[in-house]
Amino acid sequence: MRRRSISTATALAVLFSSAALSVATTGAASAAVPVTTSSPGALVADGPLQRVFVADSTYGRIHAANYSGTLLDTVSGLGTVAGLTVSDDGATLYAALPNSHEIVAIDAATLDVETRYTVPTDTGPRSLAFAGGKVWFTYGDQWDGDLGSVDPAVDPAGETDPVTMTQFPTEGTSSGIWGQALLDTDPGRPGVLAIGETGISTDSMAVVDVSDGTARLTAWYNGDYTLNDGIGDIDLVAGADEVLVNGAVRDAYAGGKFTESGSYPSGQEADVAANGLVAQVNGTKVAVYRPNATQPVRTYSTGTQVASTVTWSPDSSRIFALVLGSNGYTVKILTQPTMNNPTLTVSAPATATRAKKLTVTGKLSATVPLPAGAKLAVTRTDLDSPNGKALPAVTVKSNGTYSFNDTPPAGGTVTYKVTYAGDAEHITATASDKVTVSRAKPALSLNKNGKVYNYGTDVAFTAHLGSTYKNRTVEIWANPFGSDKPNKLLKTGKVNSKGDIGAWVDMTRDTDITAVFKGDARYAPRTVKVTAFARVKVSTSVSKHYKTAKIGSTSYYWFHKNTDPVLTTTMSYYPGRKQRLELEVYYQGSWYKSGSEYFALATNGKSAVSLGAPGESGIRARMRSAYINGSSGDTVNSTTYGSWKYLYFSN
Repeated sequence: MRRRSISTATALAVLFSSAALSVATTGAASAAVPVTTSSPGALVADGPLQRVFVADSTYGRIHAANYSGTLLDTVSGLGTVAGLTVSDDGATLYAALPNSHEIVAIDAATLDVETRYTVPTDTGPRSLAFAGGKVWFTYGDQWDGDLGSVDPAVDPAGETDPVTMTQFPTEGTSSGIWGQALLDTDPGRPGVLAIGETGISTDSMAVVDVSDGTARLTAWYNGDYTLNDGIGDIDLVAGADEVLVNGAVRDAYAGGKFTESGSYPSGQEADVAANGLVAQVNGTKVAVYRPNATQPVRTYSTGTQVASTVTWSPDSSRIFALVLGSNGYTVKILTQPTMNNPTLTVSAPATATRAKKLTVTGKLSATVPLPAGAKLAVTRTDLDSPNGKALPAVTVKSNGTYSFNDTPPAGGTVTYKVTYAGDAEHITATASDKVTVSRAKPALSLNKNGKVYNYGTDVAFTAHLGSTYKNRTVEIWANPFGSDKPNKLLKTGKVNSKGDIGAWVDMTRDTDITAVFKGDARYAPRTVKVTAFARVKVSTSVSKHYKTAKIGSTSYYWFHKNTDPVLTTTMSYYPGRKQRLELEVYYQGSWYKSGSEYFALATNGKSAVSLGAPGESGIRARMRSAYINGSSGDTVNSTTYGSWKYLYFSN
């Protein structure tokens, strides 16, 4: 049964990441345990109860989840938790509390605290392991570490103290443990402990036998950095007299000494399963190795973040991994650890011509040999077959490569998906690639581009679609000028037998009219646009005159020479719009410009202007109001001039 404590080195390594763990290949189950911790203290699996426990040091609590990833319970109020271990029968969970200097026994089924054991030290306890019927723990700080034990069979209220200190067998070691130490056990050898020093200036380690309740030295290495460059993680190797250090280096022990016996590719931390498989954390991957192998049998990707620690379930059926997500560290379940995940690639040309042959190539490779003559299923997805069309299966060559030819009947984006269904030793692998296949350009037109209409005119616009394959639907959109009016779908439907479809527009503003054909399997999408223009509606009324009468053939408004004419303009309103008032004076048979000025419109579209009295008689003048695109405060209509109003001043 594996008991995992999280070392300082691995805790620091995971701080550089923030995403959740995901399985790299399809077919491999990865179920998120809904447990998050802000600062994990330890992770341990309980085989008999099929539970996984994770300690949250910051909030002083321990979470329990089942093997399916469901949060079952939480015990709080513990303070910092530095280590966890489970009794051999799985009934009791033990937690090391270094701040209160206690080891607490917790009912693993209910998470009720059953017993508190006081550890007489001011530095610890640290790491925990259950072996030989006792709970073993490390304590101490730099230069003064040691090993202690708790005997659960001893009543804490009795005369005998269940806690025993200074149990590391120093004889033959010259110094014993100098610093904080890690512990590990092997379910195949329940009375054996591996001990690895952590801290500065040390990489000492030991294997001790505690099967009879007393720690007896089996092997000792007085660290001088000839074997390891510091210890951040230590594991007993199942089925061999070896320890695995820092997830990579295997050190054999015999005759009381350690010697290097091999290594796995570089890693930061690992755990060894009861069947000998090694789960190694290496950057953004969790790799599973068979004993002494150099290629992983299975690799899980952690995406963009680094996992901090892993532990096996006692039955070796799954791996529990702690990773740092956006809400803290999360426990992830990795299943099918003995199944190899092959790598499958697909390479199709970036572009191709419709109805012309193309070639797709790729490769299927794996760290565990694939069966000869492996078959790959191929599916083509295109506009004619949006749900995919199965193509003939392709056989993988002896070197792992494959190729096949296809003649795409449809244009647009064509996707070739290739799938290896897996076998007794390999999970499913799927890959795909896309090809942009050419399509013909359809004829599409729209009438009345550039036409100018009076305000409020209803205008019919007609789109014409030429030859296509299957799709005969066209959309017509109207987008009036101005940010307050959205683009609006006027009509969508099939064109008539002549290829035409029309829609009406109420022309109150300059408007972009767009016809959209979305394409089909042989003809590409196309959009055409025309712009039609709308004048404003403008009128002017005259007041304070005393009569109207003609001069020649022109009707005039007659004013006394000391009367101020009032001219009221009414114009289609738009926020910030101004009308331009233009004035001309008649002299010796011709009209001469006398100036112009812009006046703001009220929200009702009106603008009243007093011209002022000339003070002399015999003057003829005329005025008109105008909207000037761009100068009248906006650009949503076309320039529009109102009619002239003629004024005469008499005595």
